Amino acid sequence: MRIRDLFNEKKLVFSFEVFPPKNTSPIKSIYNALNELSELNPDFISVTYGAGGTSVNNKTTEISSLIKNVYKIEALAHLTSIGAKKENINFIKERLALEGVENILALRGDKKEECNSGDFLYASNLMNHLREDFNIIGACYPEGHIENKSIDLEIDNMKRKEENGCSSFISQLFFSNETYYEFLEKARNSGVKAPIQAGIMPVINKKQIQRIGNLCGAYIPLKFKKIMNRYEHNPEALREAGIAYAVEQIIDLSSSSVDGIHLYTMNNPYVARKIKENIKTVLKAVNE
Repeated sequence: MRIRDLFNEKKLVFSFEVFPPKNTSPIKSIYNALNELSELNPDFISVTYGAGGTSVNNKTTEISSLIKNVYKIEALAHLTSIGAKKENINFIKERLALEGVENILALRGDKKEECNSGDFLYASNLMNHLREDFNIIGACYPEGHIENKSIDLEIDNMKRKEENGCSSFISQLFFSNETYYEFLEKARNSGVKAPIQAGIMPVINKKQIQRIGNLCGAYIPLKFKKIMNRYEHNPEALREAGIAYAVEQIIDLSSSSVDGIHLYTMNNPYVARKIKENIKTVLKAVNE
């Protein structure tokens, strides 16, 4: 099934994201997480582009096949353009097609020294190459990309991605719903038409905040800072407070008729289960 069709069937699409184990870990190390996550019945599960870059041995394809063919859940395979050669991309395309995976999240990827050495300079170039064979999804950045925080530039990039075959978007994580609503309004008023899923990451330890700041520079509301500071020395309390904050975000977003929620699970089934249990009645009511 192509994920774009889910947005015609449901008022709110709810999905998870997982990442492949490190190259030093066996592929089976993700089985336990997928066993539990699959029981929560997400609409789809996305798999990030793991260690190995554009290597044809990348674990993303294998895990995507597992999700699709063993767990019977739609899979979304991430694929990055930076440094990618057409022959490697075509090999991965063939493998995904053989496994029945129909959906790709096409990304530029993090900048590297060799970023201009590949055949696809931007995510939109990769999308155009993949669009005839796959349903293409793109990333968007409600607070602007960390390399350029201009919202106008971000929206121009979204429109360019739509022109190159992008059927829906998944947003970078954020902690301020008000900031997200402002972004959505501006995107729609500027002509972006594709469905946009809100990316939510439950923060369960303070180290995550530091990594998030380096990763995307997300705005941290005062309310959230107070939670982190109050419970930073009590890991269990901080975990539960982080889950509660994410639940509050999701309930508010669901009540505001967003297109979907994409939960960055960090391969943690406990967190995903707690959130799903707290919002299952809300999801049911929204999708009735």
